[in-house]
Amino acid sequence: MTAITGWENFYVIVGSSAGALIGLQFVVVTLIADTPVQRDLERASSAFATPTIVHFGAVLLLSAIVSAPWHTTSEAAVAWGAFGLAGVVYTILVVRRMRSQAAYRPEFEDWLFHALLPLAAYATLAISGYATRSHVHGALFAVGAAALVLLFVGIHNAWDAVTYHVFIRARERETPSR
Repeated sequence: MTAITGWENFYVIVGSSAGALIGLQFVVVTLIADTPVQRDLERASSAFATPTIVHFGAVLLLSAIVSAPWHTTSEAAVAWGAFGLAGVVYTILVVRRMRSQAAYRPEFEDWLFHALLPLAAYATLAISGYATRSHVHGALFAVGAAALVLLFVGIHNAWDAVTYHVFIRARERETPSR
């Protein structure tokens, strides 16, 4: 397990950051909870808000997986590979939700940060789970990169949601209907 040994500090930092951001996300949701409900908000929430928490949780779980006292690197690789496959399936569900909701029309940036980057990160986890058999060092860097991508995707999406509610939705509420 000497291959994973050097990664402890990385995953302590990344995992604790993800945990703190999960808590912050709940605070933000509470603060914007009093905004008026718009049509199809439930499906929009499952397409845009829920994945943010899932990605932060994924980073936290991935940090726990890599930091666990496995007997061999291959045991950890099986866990993060299976987790990556589950993430790919989840991202496909998010894409379906993005397409079916009618509350908001996604732009390129939304597709990038809610679909393409998470899909790439989870696919990287799945592939690195297999690649660990022959390229342990490279696979560990791929897992670390996937964790960082998911962390930054979550940060971006949380910020995007807050600015949308504070600036766009607030402006819509202030502008009288004609």
